[in-house]
Amino acid sequence: MNNKTFNKKTMNKAIIATATACLLTVSAGASAALSSTVKAVSDYTFNGVSQTDSKPALQASFDYAADNGFYAGTWASNVDFGAGEDTNIEWDVYAGKYFQLNDKVGVDAGIAYYTYHGDSASSTYKYPEVYAKFGYASSMGASELNFWYSWDYFGLDVGHYIAMAAHTVEVSPGHSIKVSFDRSTSEDKNIWSWNAKAAYNHYRIAYMTSYKGFDFDVALEDTNMDLDNADARIVLSVSRTFSF
Repeated sequence: MNNKTFNKKTMNKAIIATATACLLTVSAGASAALSSTVKAVSDYTFNGVSQTDSKPALQASFDYAADNGFYAGTWASNVDFGAGEDTNIEWDVYAGKYFQLNDKVGVDAGIAYYTYHGDSASSTYKYPEVYAKFGYASSMGASELNFWYSWDYFGLDVGHYIAMAAHTVEVSPGHSIKVSFDRSTSEDKNIWSWNAKAAYNHYRIAYMTSYKGFDFDVALEDTNMDLDNADARIVLSVSRTFSF
């Protein structure tokens, strides 16, 4: 693998830290529960980069949430990193704790571990990541400031971090719009880079609603990279959560 220059195989291996998130609208005093979410997406993207070669994905999670804010879970999805790469499954685990500081501010911190399967080289892609997420609720909506960091990104012994700012506003009962901006950065572009650059930007706007127990999401996203798997696209998703 040549990590000094961009290639489709390495670029597609982006992380899915969004799967580790605790909803900031959930109080730390909520009762302990087990849940599972099944989700179908028209394209599995993360940070604006397709993980399924611009094809659909089926994803599922299983989660435990305790009444003191602690949570743990696992998440999986099919992936497709293109020709010459047989990796077909991403399977992650995560654990963290949510703190409701007051009626407006919440903090979520934890660690995730990402693994890949299906190719003889897949096991070398595994890596850990820590994250911290800050949420603020007001009459103007919900704001987020989130950070992720790995010191061994894809097993390459290189630091990698993501910073995201987002805001969600309810435009009418049951209908919301979320706008987000994030920036991915490699600490050594000679080991990991995007088109020989150390960082890139991702922009996303999504409409979210629910109907008869199903959650729907329609998003328009783009990056500042001129790449087929990271260009402007519309992503559709539908999911359902089951409680036990």
